[in-house]
Amino acid sequence: MEMQKVPEAGYKIIGLWISGLQRKLTLDNLSFPFKVLSSLSKSKKIVKDFRPDVVVGVGGYASGPLLKMATKKKVPAVIQEQNSYAGLTNKLLAEKVQKICVAYPNMDKFFPAQKIALTGNPVRKDIVELEGKKAEALKHFGFEAGKPTLMILGGSLGARTLNDSMTLNLQKLIDAGVQVIWQCGRFYHAEMQEKLKGFEGADKVLLFEFLKEMDMAYAAADVVISRAGALSVSELSIAGKPTIFVPSPNVAEDHQTKNAKAMVENDAAILVKDTEARERLIDEAIRLLNDEAQKSELSKKIKALAKPDAANEIVDEIVKLIA
Repeated sequence: MEMQKVPEAGYKIIGLWISGLQRKLTLDNLSFPFKVLSSLSKSKKIVKDFRPDVVVGVGGYASGPLLKMATKKKVPAVIQEQNSYAGLTNKLLAEKVQKICVAYPNMDKFFPAQKIALTGNPVRKDIVELEGKKAEALKHFGFEAGKPTLMILGGSLGARTLNDSMTLNLQKLIDAGVQVIWQCGRFYHAEMQEKLKGFEGADKVLLFEFLKEMDMAYAAADVVISRAGALSVSELSIAGKPTIFVPSPNVAEDHQTKNAKAMVENDAAILVKDTEARERLIDEAIRLLNDEAQKSELSKKIKALAKPDAANEIVDEIVKLIA
């Protein structure tokens, strides 16, 4: 995705031929050594040509070879770990870099404690500034004030479990008078549009492939259902929204479950397992929408874990290395 989005934003991007190492024996793993050698060679040339003052890695596959070659040339380096469970790339790089910016406490079980800065994850500025937007947001979506509003976030690609949970239980939401902002993802949009036609009274169920005005969506929502990717957790913390997390089981080292549990352990969110979502999720959402005391408590607790100034704090750490 970044190979398209970064140039659209006006920046040059250079791709590396690299991917993750599969945890089981697959044909893809046979090409992995060649990908590593190719990426190391290309990274060496990038560092030589660009001559950076500092390098920053955020845990993706490309961070590994690029930061390895940069640190070998004695270029100062920062890594950012977005999740509560450190990824393999960042763990391998930790000894070579000068500073490690993290989004969760107690990350010294993965990294040298003296290198850690608890900064949080950067999020979009418009989400930091939601105060006083609810009336405008409800009007934006054509919703009524005073009626409960639920938002479902499946990510840009969508989430089959969340979409199935919706279609299997949508009538319950309609009967309960719930207004719905449903972001189903581009892979599922046509299918969900077709299924939505079969429901009477679904005029207050708005289906989106992708949500551009996320500030409006967050401002309108009383409760949010979401996967538990690192940036989603950070955004929901800053938005201060009562949230039900349904962690994806299809991610490396099950880090979404660990992200969600870090919230639940602080009484800041509710967790519904992916395997239980089709039966439990919508009933839990309706119950929470009608529980003002729990909504207020969850909102207060999740907001207390927010790091709204994360971007500036990470930049401060970078600047310290080159000042």
